[in-house]
Amino acid sequence: MNAELIEFTRRALAAGTERQEISVILRRAGWAEPDIKAAIDAFADVTFPIPVPRPKPYLSAREVFVYLILFAALYTAALSLGALVFELIGRTFPDPLEVQSSNFLRFSDDRIRWDISMIIVAFPVFFFTFRAVTRGLATDPTKRSSRPRKWLTYLTLFVVGVLLVGDTAVLIYNLLGGELTIRFLLKVATIAVIAGGIFAYFIEDMRQEEKT
Repeated sequence: MNAELIEFTRRALAAGTERQEISVILRRAGWAEPDIKAAIDAFADVTFPIPVPRPKPYLSAREVFVYLILFAALYTAALSLGALVFELIGRTFPDPLEVQSSNFLRFSDDRIRWDISMIIVAFPVFFFTFRAVTRGLATDPTKRSSRPRKWLTYLTLFVVGVLLVGDTAVLIYNLLGGELTIRFLLKVATIAVIAGGIFAYFIEDMRQEEKT
């Protein structure tokens, strides 16, 4: 964060200048919107003779550990759920070439058991970690500025965004080639629902954060 900009904002607030007016002046001076917002948000919106600085987010090993566990459990649960649905689709609408294999059902059963096992382990870890993090944010809203949280959230948005774009591209490719099957459409829909749900949640979460 630019120290000169922070100092200017501090002096302007100390002189009684409204936040909106400071934003307009800095915007006219050529400062970028994220820098302006960061400088103004560095001071609490409270009544006091001098500007009161907000607590600065810090990086702790515990915080990094908690968010890594949270997002790792989310990825594992989502991927395992997708793999399980794919396998069930494959069992319901089997590929004729796969069915001819004598080991088809045995391998399919093994994959289903593995996916269910991963979900049983990963989902509770995600659920309880998510609930603990949510309670912590409700108690202390400043934790929303956590760097691990923001980095992992944007990484998640990037990954699921790429999945959605790729999913759409594959759908269009097969549509143009006239190779659409129920099996294929159900798999595309599975990716869209899982990735789309995660994307929609985190996008809304980031929007709510910007409003606060």
